[in-house]
Amino acid sequence: MQVQVGKSAKPHEVLASVLADRLDAVDRLIRDRMASEHAPRIPEVTAHLVGAGGKRLRPMLTLAAADLAGYRAADPVGHDVRLAATVEFIHTATLLHDDVVDESERRRGRPTANLLWDNKSSVLVGDYLFARSFQLMVETGSLRVMDILANASAVIAEGEVLQLTAAQDIGTTEDTYLKVIRGKTAALFAAACEVGGVIAAAPEPQVDALRAYGNALGIAFQIADDLLDYGGDAGTIGKNTGDDFRDGKLTLPVIRALATAGGAERAFWARVIGKRDQKDGDLDHALAIMARHGAMASTRATALDWAARARDALAVLPAAPIRDTLADLADFVVERIA
Repeated sequence: MQVQVGKSAKPHEVLASVLADRLDAVDRLIRDRMASEHAPRIPEVTAHLVGAGGKRLRPMLTLAAADLAGYRAADPVGHDVRLAATVEFIHTATLLHDDVVDESERRRGRPTANLLWDNKSSVLVGDYLFARSFQLMVETGSLRVMDILANASAVIAEGEVLQLTAAQDIGTTEDTYLKVIRGKTAALFAAACEVGGVIAAAPEPQVDALRAYGNALGIAFQIADDLLDYGGDAGTIGKNTGDDFRDGKLTLPVIRALATAGGAERAFWARVIGKRDQKDGDLDHALAIMARHGAMASTRATALDWAARARDALAVLPAAPIRDTLADLADFVVERIA
């Protein structure tokens, strides 16, 4: 049943209202498929993370893309619902694995699964969700859909390994950073949108446009998230401010600051990021350096540029209110860093 939203509703809230019936079907399917007759820990761990909320951006992108491309399901659980659940399972699986790798203690404002249970449970439940996601995509009967989502899953894993090897390396380039965020975020955004067009049998230019929109949106989203780590509200970003700094991650603001760093500043970055030898006041000093070199402002400009690319990609798609909302969503993901 569609939920009424006010005039000041955020784009993802508008999408949630417009797609309410389909999202309800997605949630029911997720609850059904995360069940396990023999291993009750699986639904316990999964329910903890899924129940923590989140904007459900990825499944909404699949539903919205399918709707915009003209897909109309013949039954309550159509291929759009199956694929929306698929991308949410893939996303949830990567979060469980990421929290183990990063030794995180907080996700979506709650203790992480690896903290409440253990690393082994998080890894194995993540594996289970990946397997479930492939079962769901097989049910569509589309080899092309399977190819898109299988490739996205491989790119996600590749991006995570690349991020792991690049961590604490102050020689990391912007090109490497872009490859990392394409993997960890943009690949699934792009695939979520693309499969919506594929199951609707949309013309190839529209499928390409949906993929381009998702890719650009994902990049803008991740750059904004990385920037928020150096000044966002913990409740907004779902983790502790400065986590990336403490973990020695080379995100765009740091890479930009390093590009123009002098000898003393470079030595500072080598200590706090390269060696992770951090003292009280180092985060504030890092913020001062980034501000001095305009790294925060230039990073924000880059996020805005990718958001504009996302909006522009929608131009070839049919004019419709949901297309306008997707364009607004591109603006919203970077408004958080205003």
